[in-house]
Amino acid sequence: MKPHLIFDVSCSVFLVYSSLILHPSSLKSPSSLILLLMLLSISVSCGARRTPNLERIFADARSHSGKRPIIIIPGVGGSELVNARTGEVVWPKLFRASDDDLDLPATPALATNRDGLVAGRIVKDVRLLPFLPKLNFFNKLLDVLRRDAGYREGDWDAPAPDGDRDTYYVFAYDWRRDNVETAQLFIRRVEELKRKLGRPELRFNIVAHSMGGLVARYAAMYGDADLAAEGTATPRPTWAGAAHIKTIVMFGTPNEGSAEIFPMILNGYSLTDGGRWPVRLLKTLLRRDLLTAPSMFQMLPHPDTVRFLDRDLQPVKIDLYDPAAWRRYGWSKLNDPAYRKRFAAGEKERASIDAERRGKTTTAARSASLDEVFAYLATVLDRAKRFHTALGVAVEAESPVKLFVFGSTCLDTLDAIVVLRDERQNRWLTLTRPRQLRASTGRRIRRAEVKRAMYAPGDGHVTRSSLLGERIAGKRTARALYNTQLSIDYAAFVCEVHSGLHSNKTLQNNALTLLVNEAMR
Repeated sequence: MKPHLIFDVSCSVFLVYSSLILHPSSLKSPSSLILLLMLLSISVSCGARRTPNLERIFADARSHSGKRPIIIIPGVGGSELVNARTGEVVWPKLFRASDDDLDLPATPALATNRDGLVAGRIVKDVRLLPFLPKLNFFNKLLDVLRRDAGYREGDWDAPAPDGDRDTYYVFAYDWRRDNVETAQLFIRRVEELKRKLGRPELRFNIVAHSMGGLVARYAAMYGDADLAAEGTATPRPTWAGAAHIKTIVMFGTPNEGSAEIFPMILNGYSLTDGGRWPVRLLKTLLRRDLLTAPSMFQMLPHPDTVRFLDRDLQPVKIDLYDPAAWRRYGWSKLNDPAYRKRFAAGEKERASIDAERRGKTTTAARSASLDEVFAYLATVLDRAKRFHTALGVAVEAESPVKLFVFGSTCLDTLDAIVVLRDERQNRWLTLTRPRQLRASTGRRIRRAEVKRAMYAPGDGHVTRSSLLGERIAGKRTARALYNTQLSIDYAAFVCEVHSGLHSNKTLQNNALTLLVNEAMR
């Protein structure tokens, strides 16, 4: 049996941080002010959070030659998107030119839904506005690899002769696109890199954040193969990608999907979500950006784990992957006539711009009709469901790729969605945030009770259960460790927000200990 460890490190100062995410108006009552003072006193008693000195810990590793090379795969928003014509960085950016929208064309032919943006470099940090502090993306992780662990950055196009050791490569990609398409691109690039290095037997260690872990897992299990066709038998992993991958280190990967993706698709998202009001109101990813990104749908909750509740907080069966459900409950903003009108107008405008870029007349421009957009929704939901099926199959034999998972367990994370009928307005209401409810019996259900039913421990975006793949445990085999079908070799948990997991020094200490001490074979 493989060794398996779990560490859970917490500090109350983090709870203070998360508790301060309050609307200022909520601090007007005496009870709220008292609570705030209590939380501040707790933070003082907790003191400065102690972190490991990675420079001292990995002093020997820096001088050791032969460490297996690493490939870093970021998640949503972790790679720059650049205007291929002008070279201007479009993402991450709060204000963009009119011809640099992030939303893709929305037609059922997903592979052809392209615009003028291409992947640039990994996002290290970004300052959205001059008076705001920089938001860290991957700067801290890259610094640790270089400064403390003795790695150097490699060049995919012109790798150094010794680029097969003590080197990290960054796989930047267009994170809006289908994850299988991205996994196929990843395999092709790795194969080309190995040819340039003259090391056909070389296997890399992967360090992935969030969605990047799903890309890595699919690449390991299926290589460059596409999803099985609809209606075919349950897919069987070939592990073709194991010829290139030895270990996958996943920080906050939603292996069973994330319920938080659902309100993101409906309402948009801010890079400062989880930050303080009113900064978090800056919507850096609009709802149309996320609606047209197939990758986002592939991070919705796994079909076997998605949870819907009624007004009595009792489970109700709703097929999240049925486009009819999206119409019935009005989930897609395409059900809003005003939004549909703006969406159609935007598609025509984008088609004209694209046509001009290609040197064609605007009359030749082709925009996606609303019928096509709804057909796109059906296509992308079906493909997302099959993506989950492919990743959720039980591993019947010993996995040739090791999985290390790192996450957080001290933040309330959305795990269930409430759907109820508003008879007065003759419409359905979908709640992705808790509020006081009136049960069918007339009983008042307090917000705290609703919150307990809707939330689970996690990092604010990904629950602990999703990271470990616990809820599809009924498909696991007897040999599987943990209550999961995933063949996990190591797991560690701290108190940290989703976006900060790969920058957390405690987790970095755990991950690097597993990686740098492995002699290259």
